[in-house]
Amino acid sequence: MLKKLSKSVREYKKPALLTPLFMIGEVTCECVIPTLTAYLINTIQANGAFADIVKYGLGLLGMAMLSLMFGALAGKFAADASTGFAKNLRKDLFYRVQSFSFANIDKFSTSSLVTRLTTDVTNVQMSFMMIIRVAVRAPLMLIFSSIMSANLGGKLAWVFVGFLPLLAFGVIMMTVFVMPLFKAVFKKYDDVNASVQENIKGIRVVKSFVREEYEKEKFGKASDMLRANFLKAERIIAGAAPLMQVAMYGSMILLSYFCAKNVINYLGTDLEVGTISGMLTYSMQILMSLMMATMIFVTVTISIASAKRITEVLDEESDITAPEDPVTEVESGSVDFDHVSFKYVKTAENNALDDIDLHIPAGATVGVIGGTGVGKTTLIQLISRLYDVTEGEVRVGGVDVRRYDLETLRNEVAVVLQKNVLFSGTIKENMRWGKPDATDEEIEYYCRLAQASEFIEAFPDKYDTYIEQGGANVSGGQQQRLCIARALLKQPKILILDDSTSAVDTRTDALIRKTFREEIPNTTKIIIAQRIASVQDADMIVVMENGKIDAVGTHDTLLGTNEIYTEVYESQTKGGDFDEQ
Repeated sequence: MLKKLSKSVREYKKPALLTPLFMIGEVTCECVIPTLTAYLINTIQANGAFADIVKYGLGLLGMAMLSLMFGALAGKFAADASTGFAKNLRKDLFYRVQSFSFANIDKFSTSSLVTRLTTDVTNVQMSFMMIIRVAVRAPLMLIFSSIMSANLGGKLAWVFVGFLPLLAFGVIMMTVFVMPLFKAVFKKYDDVNASVQENIKGIRVVKSFVREEYEKEKFGKASDMLRANFLKAERIIAGAAPLMQVAMYGSMILLSYFCAKNVINYLGTDLEVGTISGMLTYSMQILMSLMMATMIFVTVTISIASAKRITEVLDEESDITAPEDPVTEVESGSVDFDHVSFKYVKTAENNALDDIDLHIPAGATVGVIGGTGVGKTTLIQLISRLYDVTEGEVRVGGVDVRRYDLETLRNEVAVVLQKNVLFSGTIKENMRWGKPDATDEEIEYYCRLAQASEFIEAFPDKYDTYIEQGGANVSGGQQQRLCIARALLKQPKILILDDSTSAVDTRTDALIRKTFREEIPNTTKIIIAQRIASVQDADMIVVMENGKIDAVGTHDTLLGTNEIYTEVYESQTKGGDFDEQ
């Protein structure tokens, strides 16, 4: 895990290494200061020479200035290293997620990935900063202060040793009880994020069904569970403070007692005021370093749970990989399913698709009809290799899709998904997802083909109109047309519409189909639809049922010969939803 996370330090290795070096300098100066102070006080008490007083005074000033400089530099480099490490770690996580297949993404919920990219990375960042800075300072301060106090006060230094078992016991107990609690806490974070995301994304549905109170109650329960777990963990951690205070003030009381006894017994001849002052300062330094060490231990304990969650994502290997010698050109838009079977989970009993044998020539228009959950979307996802087949072979342009360079294949297959996705930005910026270097003229041309230009021209800013996140400021039908235009702009060899005209009226749907016939005759078009009108003029119509192909044919051949197709046709024509084009 540490090896995996350390790879994200990269260009910030220099500040990460300089931080502990300057920390050593700061600790050294701070540990020398009490001894110099003791010598100065003892010299003044003994009516020493003025030159000696000046010497110790200048030494103190010099040590203080050096300590300040080293501390400032250590803080600066620690900040550079930790924030840079967090930046790289987030980037590595994000890039890893981008490389995942749909099967990999299915293993992690969206809310969980958000938590890992935010809260978990922040926890690991804090731990990293403490390791390179405080984790160096605390043990060095403990060692140096112990040596200097032993040198200065002799046997009095043993006072500090007596409290070490107490502190060690406290640290072990916190680790044993706190670690499991924080593992549970981060799972609750996922639940809270899921509740927020789901509510905001579906806010229109929430309001239309007047479910605000229900959503508030659900969010409140998730928040309360998170609070309860955090509270339990924080109560245990809070026990560290009084434990540290007991050790600190207990050692100071004992030290003061032995010093006072020594002064009374030997009338101050065996132990000078400066030495007592120095020992009290060292006692503070030793116990503060122990407190810091305990806090580091707690912070690292918390971050281990986060680090494991981050490593889970970094260790996840995409089950779709490019071949060693990939094909980098798609010859044509022909698609062949050669006895294809597929299941989402290898251990599943039933296939999502079963023995699909289908051959689509380049340039053909293919309609896919079937009820909900029969495998229509699954079928088209195999073409661009969003999933890999379980059995059989999918070929595009006569080549098994598993032999293609992934970028090459997906650049030649444009998919307008069932759930339309528009990103924050202008219409032009959204269109250029299809072609980054597209000119304004090209954007306007393909928007006309997708029947989107009419409503775009009605906007005050036209093609510079800003689209809110998720396309919140345009209608469902407008979203679909913009997504179709974006796919057309890609100029693919295969165009797939996954129920992508369901929100447009039948007239607009017919105009889009007419555009396809006239403007992109050489592009293979696969149209998944619920309306017979959307596919009736296709060269080939595929009827699916229970993950299998029930029938293949044209509108005329299927009508009256295929029960499913005929039933859908009659239900739509009797309901007045059929538009004869």
